[in-house]
Order: sequence, then structure tokens, then C-alpha cells
Amino acid sequence: MAPKNDHEPVTVVQQGVYPVPDIPMKDLLDAIPAHCFKRSALKSSVYVVWDLFVIACLYQGTLYLDALIAPETLSLPNPYLYTAARVSLWALYGFCAGLFATGIWVIGHECGHQAFSDSKTINNTVGWVLHSALGVPFHAWRITHAKHHASTGHMTQDQVFVPSTRSDLGLPPFNPAQGDILGSRVTEEVKKELWEAIGDSPIGAALGAGSYLLGGWPAYILTNASGQRRYPKGTSHFTPDAVMFSPHHHSQIIASNIGVFIWLFAIAASIYYKGFLDVFKAYLVPYLWANHWLVLITFLQHTDPLLPHYRAPEFNFQRGALATLDRNLLGDLGSVMGWIGSHATNGISETHVLHHVCSKIPHYNAWEASTALKKRLASLNVPIEGAPAGWAEVYRVYKECKFVEDEGDVVFFKNAHGIAKMRPSMPESAASDSGIEIDK
Repeated sequence: MAPKNDHEPVTVVQQGVYPVPDIPMKDLLDAIPAHCFKRSALKSSVYVVWDLFVIACLYQGTLYLDALIAPETLSLPNPYLYTAARVSLWALYGFCAGLFATGIWVIGHECGHQAFSDSKTINNTVGWVLHSALGVPFHAWRITHAKHHASTGHMTQDQVFVPSTRSDLGLPPFNPAQGDILGSRVTEEVKKELWEAIGDSPIGAALGAGSYLLGGWPAYILTNASGQRRYPKGTSHFTPDAVMFSPHHHSQIIASNIGVFIWLFAIAASIYYKGFLDVFKAYLVPYLWANHWLVLITFLQHTDPLLPHYRAPEFNFQRGALATLDRNLLGDLGSVMGWIGSHATNGISETHVLHHVCSKIPHYNAWEASTALKKRLASLNVPIEGAPAGWAEVYRVYKECKFVEDEGDVVFFKNAHGIAKMRPSMPESAASDSGIEIDK
């Protein structure tokens, strides 16, 4: 604690310094071996087949083991234990199949980036099929996702995971007499005021994070939840004339909607012929897990107290691309689970910074490309490696990332006490063509 002049108690923290990068895009791309940019429809297809094969094996293996959970083949002391064993078995299947379904989602995502093959027709066709099978409006998502890549971390142009500002949350305006706008110093009065407005109990934070993981994806697609705040309320990816689409996108949005309609019809027909329970166990549980992993992975890639967000005067593509984090999915559960997480989801969480630098690199080349890129980035001292991605990390980030200030061209998340973990350090002014240094 440190006293102010008027003796009002204040909290002062030592912040980390984020060196805002100033590096040409060419330098980033030149660091990546040329062969990493090569795309192969055959090689990409092998990964689709592999993911589907693993899911099929998991399903058949679960059916086989389910049949063995019976008094004739297994002796248990209580009849209810047979039900518990079956529920546990199918729960394990849903978890594992959901991970590999996320891998299929990732390959559909690569189709949207034209990274599946050299053919746009093949990319869009395969992407439409894979994403429609997972209830995703492929072209609608592809269009807004491309805008996300073009403006990652931009406060008014990014499409998703856009931070709430102080005014968005209805908090009192910042008072410079009561703290530092960068978040290193705040009075106890303001801390208390902010906590009462936006603070979370442990249970509240857990429930909030959990509902975000389960409902975040459909809420975003249907109503633009957590999306760009300047869009009209309720903006939907299913509306052909939505503000984020251009007139020439109309037929593509209709095609996306048709894909989702076929998906819904297939689910309904399966329930009619097979029964709800069978469809729920075999498809709907893995589907919900895949949605959950999608939100968990992307949320943690783009949200952390370490990461900046930019307003127009200080934004460029490179800065946005580097305002992301690589994380080992399930790495917090040990090296074996970390390997399973990265393998099943085709490395989408572990090579994300590279993906934002060049999204046309296919996932099977991304590992080598990412290693090479990180060697070039080492001298910048920009944080690009986050803690392993898991539920504990979602909880931590959810609690620490509450809002950013309405002022400032480079802003960092503040927590429910108004404290920020990082502050920006702007690059030195470059020399002008005349050879005269210009003060910034």
C-alpha cells in the first residue's frame, strides 16, 4: 500500500512491459521455410479420414464394451453400478470423440482459409460439407472469420472476443485523481466500487465461464454475442443482409443456411428412426464437446491480461497477428494429455500465432513453420506462449479480463479491481527519409 497526498490508501502494482512490435510483414514471412506454404488436397484429406476413422473406432469400441456391462459378463455388487458404468463409458466416448470432431472442425476451418488445397472450388466444397456436418454456416463464418484475421485485436474492426470497455459496462468514468489509467495504481475506494459492480465470487466465475464454454458458439453465430459491438443488436450469421456481409455474399449465405438445414433434418430423422438417446450418445454429446473446445481454444488464444488490443492509430496487421497466444491444449493435465489434445485437434491451439501470420499454411506444416517463426520473434520479447489451455486457465482468464479503458490506442485488460497486468512500450521513432529523427 502506498499513501496518496490526501492519505487515501492506494494499491500500486509492478506491471510487465509489452514491447509493441514494429516489424515488417516481409520479415515474418521470410522467417518461414518456403516448403511450409505448400498445400496438398491428398495430404489434407488423409487427416479428415484419420479423424473420422478414430471416431468410428471409438464408437465401435464403446458399443462393444457397453454390451459387456451386464450381469452375465460382469459381476458388480449393486445393480445401479451397471448404469453408472455405462454412463461413464459413454461419457468417456463423448469426450474423446468430441476432441477428434474438433479436429474435423479445424480442417473445415482450413478450407475457409484456402489452406486445404490449391483449388478454391475444392476448399469451399469440402469446407461446406465438413462444417455443415457440425452445424456451422460455412460461408457466413468464413467471411466474418477472414475479417477477424484482417483486424485481430482491433477494438472496432475485430469480429469476436472484443473486450468490453468501461462505458460498455456502465462503470463510472475514469478519474485520474484516483489512479493510473494504465492500471498500475488505484485507490481502495475505486477498487471496492469496481468489485461491487463487476466482481465475481468463485462460484459465480465458474458458472459464468462454464456457460460461456457451453453456449458461447451458438450465441455468437445466432446473435453476435462477444462479437463486434458496433453491429446492431442481435446480428446473425444466418441473415444474408446482415451488416457484416456484402450484397455479393447473398447466395453464399443462403448456401450456408441450406447446409445447416440439412444438418438439422438429418438429426431429426436420426432421432425418429434411432431414438433420441442413441443419437444423443453417439452424436450430440461429441458435438457439444466440439463446440466447447472451439470456444475454449479460441477464447484463450485471444484473451489474456498479457495481450494488447489496439485502436486505429496504432493498429497494423502484424501487431494484430502477434496479439495472440499459443497454448498446449490439455497440457495442464500432463504431457500425455497435452499430446492427445494437440494431436486430436490438429495443433490449432499450439500454432496459433503462426496461423495469424499466414493462415494459408496447412496444419501439418504449421509445426515446422511455427518453430521457425518463433526463432525470429525471440528478439522482440513479445509474449506468444501462454499457459496450457484447460478449464482452470479459462477460470483464471475469465476473472482477470473484465474490461479495457475507453481511452488509449493500446489497451490491456483490467481486472475487477481496475488493475492491469501489462503496460505498453511504444517502439522508437523511425528515421525519416531525410535522415532527420522526428520526435514521436
